Amino acid sequence: MKLMNAETAILKALAEAVLPPGQILPGAGEGTLRRLMTVLEETPALGWAYRGMLWTLETQTTVRHGARFSTLPLGKRVQALQEIERSDSLRLMLHGLLIPLKLAYFDDPEIYKVLGCQYALAPPPPEKPRWLSQMTGAATLDAGTELECDAVVVGTGAGGAAVATGLAKRGHAVLLVEEGAHFTRADFNGRPMAMMQKMYRQNGLTAAVGNTVIPIPLGKGVGGTTLINSGTCLRLPESTLAHWRDDLGLSELSSESLAPFYDEVEKFLEVAPSSKQALGAAAELIAKGCDALGYSHRPLPRNAPGCDGQGLCCFGCPTDAKRSTNISYVPAALGAGGQLLTGLRIDRVLMEGDRAVGVTGTAGGQRVTVKARVVVLACGSLLTPVLLLKQGLANRSGQVGCNLSIHPASAAVGIFDQPTNAWRSVPQGYAIDEFHAEGILFEGANAPLDLSGAAINALGPGFIALMERYNHSLGFGFLVKDSSRGRVRVGVQGLPLISYWLNAKDVALMQRAFGILARVFFAAGAREVLPFVGGFDRLRNLADVERLESASLSARQLDVTAYHPLGTCRMGKDPKTSVVGTTHEAHDVMNLYVVDGSALPSSLGVNPQMTIMAMALRAAGFIDERLQGLTRSAAA
Repeated sequence: MKLMNAETAILKALAEAVLPPGQILPGAGEGTLRRLMTVLEETPALGWAYRGMLWTLETQTTVRHGARFSTLPLGKRVQALQEIERSDSLRLMLHGLLIPLKLAYFDDPEIYKVLGCQYALAPPPPEKPRWLSQMTGAATLDAGTELECDAVVVGTGAGGAAVATGLAKRGHAVLLVEEGAHFTRADFNGRPMAMMQKMYRQNGLTAAVGNTVIPIPLGKGVGGTTLINSGTCLRLPESTLAHWRDDLGLSELSSESLAPFYDEVEKFLEVAPSSKQALGAAAELIAKGCDALGYSHRPLPRNAPGCDGQGLCCFGCPTDAKRSTNISYVPAALGAGGQLLTGLRIDRVLMEGDRAVGVTGTAGGQRVTVKARVVVLACGSLLTPVLLLKQGLANRSGQVGCNLSIHPASAAVGIFDQPTNAWRSVPQGYAIDEFHAEGILFEGANAPLDLSGAAINALGPGFIALMERYNHSLGFGFLVKDSSRGRVRVGVQGLPLISYWLNAKDVALMQRAFGILARVFFAAGAREVLPFVGGFDRLRNLADVERLESASLSARQLDVTAYHPLGTCRMGKDPKTSVVGTTHEAHDVMNLYVVDGSALPSSLGVNPQMTIMAMALRAAGFIDERLQGLTRSAAA
């Protein structure tokens, strides 16, 4: 989709207002526009939406300013944009325009050079480990291929890879199926935009829509979302387990019963805090602020032994230090005799009566069928329910796709006199846990240059001046244990249609978190703080913090993201209110197991990766028992 001449004129007028020349940074030029247009052409859905937003911008200024946006003088354009930023109804539209524009501007090696940052990485020598012989591109199979195995596992993320390893090590014939491709560190060039186009579903545009828009990035490739997460590994808090036991009747899921599985995951992934060097000045500043205020803080445990703090965890670890499943559980499963098919999109579970007997899907335009004695779905909390809903499976309860929790998250940026060079550190390596019992967990969330620029709510000369001090900035984030809930339905072209309404309680939790974080930054010596809250873009003192803390905020004023969708095929004992039982088998379909975040029965309050893996290893024991029982029945 190419922009028309009139649309290009609007875009140029926007770029001039948002990204003017600074003291050392150039203004947005033809290179910025060219890079943005390339992205719009390669992503048609984004392109059409962007065109609509350009025309909305062009026409809405006529009421207040008496002229179309592109014809306004530069100063008036900046003023108009600032007015829109303060508008509850148009703010999200403006962000939809500015984020791709800012990303295109900063995706330039010259910008990185001016600011003293590293733009891209040189590829390492190619590696060919032995287990690669167990992996096949599904598109290379003959048309109509039919395969057989004991267990077919759909998805190679935290749940699928771990359960496949548990089953393969028990001697079962396991076939892993992945829709995405297999990437190695040779593919990870350190460029966020390029990596998002390569390894993120829908180029990172997956989002929930309700009383605000909440992006939910998902990985697509061998390793699933573990490819693009920050490597944080935390056990469930006792409060969550108590809720499962006392309120949901899931007494089987106790800290004592899960401990052996957590132990196994932690040992296998070599979970430990990052080194002081990898944590960098970011952790030191947060610790300084917390100590001044008397808050509890600590390094986060991570699955990244040998991490050197390049700050690229979410775009493919360039050193393989982060033990995402593509270099941990998947190789372990294949090394134990499992097989892996890549590039195969499963669209149907094969049924015989009330039993699952396999799956079928497409690769390279042709059908591939896998017959299996058990079927394990591990597509994640947004895609597993879509697969079931399209077929009407396992949903007598009506709960498939319901009960979505996401851990709403946001962040702020502190600006310091001294250099922080935060981009040279672990982006999420440190935590403030003082307020965890309240449902708030602070975790470092520093982003690379281009994503930092896209996230900051500023434009014009003030924005450029801020970005020229990028090496004096530090981002830090938080998540909340949400009581809000959403839903996943089947959308256009079979994509997940996600609705989620942020309730007043969670808005208040996030507002409290912004205030706490700002106070930590100021106590650490920050000159100003930039919270991701509309109307409070720059806090210069504690009086500004108090104003933020006492304001009446709406969900639309908060810039919210989410990384932990859970609960859409939730576990429970009552088939009327849950989708799977405590063994992960669907209540309604024999031999169909759901082993991913969708089976977790509630919001956790911590990053879910390690819990999903521990539960998957636990599930492998139940599936092993079923397979042994099927073998005995066949022999009888």
